[in-house]
Amino acid sequence: MSKEDFRFQHTPYDGSSHPFTVGLKPIDEREWLEPDAFLVPHLAEKDRLVSERRDAVFRAEDGTEEAQREVLALIVENLKQYHGKTHKFQAGRVVIADRGAVVDLSNEPALLTAARLVQEDLVLMRPGPDGYRLAAASLSFPSSWSLAEKFSKSMSAIHETVPGFNGARMGLMVARLFENLKVGQFVCRFNWSIYPDDELYNPKPHRIDMRDGELALSRLFLRVERQTLRRLPGSGDIIFTIKIHHDPLRALEGHPERGQLAGQLRTQLMALDPDQLRYKGLANARDKLAHALTELSTFEAGVM
Repeated sequence: MSKEDFRFQHTPYDGSSHPFTVGLKPIDEREWLEPDAFLVPHLAEKDRLVSERRDAVFRAEDGTEEAQREVLALIVENLKQYHGKTHKFQAGRVVIADRGAVVDLSNEPALLTAARLVQEDLVLMRPGPDGYRLAAASLSFPSSWSLAEKFSKSMSAIHETVPGFNGARMGLMVARLFENLKVGQFVCRFNWSIYPDDELYNPKPHRIDMRDGELALSRLFLRVERQTLRRLPGSGDIIFTIKIHHDPLRALEGHPERGQLAGQLRTQLMALDPDQLRYKGLANARDKLAHALTELSTFEAGVM
């Protein structure tokens, strides 16, 4: 399949999910990982980032080595079972189909080796006295957050800037979920944001400013995070995966369901409160963007 076939693979802004809610849904084990037509460039970008700024994209506490190896083993098992078209296994190594790159499975740290096999970023969450904390991560494609700033911090500290998370129902629900997640359970949720570029490595907060009258849909990208959680059967830690999808907003113009998608995106955009808009970098862009989405959605219905 071509890369265009994977545009708008996930559209949580269509009403199936809602921003700033937990929104977890069960998935099957075969859906845990998502290699797609962007596998080769995404893995190449991971390799570049590790080579040029390793400390920015990988960190691990001492004592997480066994849990890291557990993650690697589970990813290898899943790829063998469900993704043989993209990953070819040999003795102690994996060949990435269509790339020719060989990943030695004996390389340490194991979490970094695991991350070189998949598009997903891998975050290891470990229980402690203050709740679950970020104990290790291969985070090449952050969405406006820094691994250096969040490393070894608890869930509440990690999400201190997220509107409505701490001291509210959402934070309590997430803490309860982490405590009660069973081995063999797979759950998934989505986030969406709008970014001014399609860079995968995006650790700094961003702001969309359209007061200069720039055409709303010409340069912007819908950035969708697909997040999954599963408990490791050996260590009891939780592995949190993050897969990035980038869709040019202008590509909505050619989508067969553009009216519905543009209309639903506008509805969710208009429902964000001021704090949520600031968090998403949309405080100065909402009205112009909403107007452009209205024009796009009504065009399909023959109004324009």
